[in-house]
Amino acid sequence: MKDYKHIITIEPGKRGGKPCIRGMRITVSDILGWLASGMTVGDILADFDELNENDIYAALSYAADRENKIYQAAV
Repeated sequence: MKDYKHIITIEPGKRGGKPCIRGMRITVSDILGWLASGMTVGDILADFDELNENDIYAALSYAADRENKIYQAAV
């Protein structure tokens, strides 16, 4: 997923301005941490029914672009 601009949001007063999923309080970092701990996409979706598969892939795409310093987020 390359066009995550409508999914990843950054709001100064929410979660310290960290990139979040669709204005929720779930951050890109939360998702990366869950995946790094061994949770599968299915596990995350089962635990957080407000998320969908596109949200997970948007977080991964955002993190990859940020690592390469090519990121864009809706503000």
